[in-house]
Amino acid sequence: MNWQRARTDEKKNERKVAIYQAALTLFIKNGYDKVSFNSIAAEAGFTKSNMYRYFSSKDDIFLNVFADLFEKWVDDFATQLQDLPQNVAAVDFADAWVKTLLAQPKFLDLMPLLFISLERNSSFEQLLEFKRLSMNLLFQLTVDISRIYPDIVGENAFRLLTLSYAATANYWAANTQSEALKNIYQLEEFQALKPNFEKDLTTAIEIIIRGLQATH
Repeated sequence: MNWQRARTDEKKNERKVAIYQAALTLFIKNGYDKVSFNSIAAEAGFTKSNMYRYFSSKDDIFLNVFADLFEKWVDDFATQLQDLPQNVAAVDFADAWVKTLLAQPKFLDLMPLLFISLERNSSFEQLLEFKRLSMNLLFQLTVDISRIYPDIVGENAFRLLTLSYAATANYWAANTQSEALKNIYQLEEFQALKPNFEKDLTTAIEIIIRGLQATH
């Protein structure tokens, strides 16, 4: 399908959604490095010139797609946090984190790719806009964290989020295995090394929470 030039805001939003969906499909299927601006245009049914009316680069598209999924997850996680009582067991906090992420597999799939996009390719302006959005979203969560854990406030509340995020990205990446690696993990001698995303991430977040509480 070749899109005609959008004449209304509604049509422009439709075009952006089409680009988002095409980009998300390609990023998840091929990884960040193997996706080009042209391939996203082709997947969405756009010409390259039409694409430039909405986005300046592949990195711009990625950050917009990621930001949209990030906002949805933050809203979901914030809702879960509101139901947690003060000084809830660390395992219950970790369980809420893991469950809300598993409910958004597309977001999980893009998490390991974020650092590639941000660190290697994006412009100062793109980074600044994305970082400001991220800070605002994370700040909303730190308010809930400080209510739940009065001994984890300020920078430590942000640290809980950033460390948990890094653990999530690493464990999810490790959970995506080739057939050869899956076969290796079936061998008895490597059973102890076999990744278990939910269990490993839950344990990691528990350790992070207890460590931050110990440094209070």
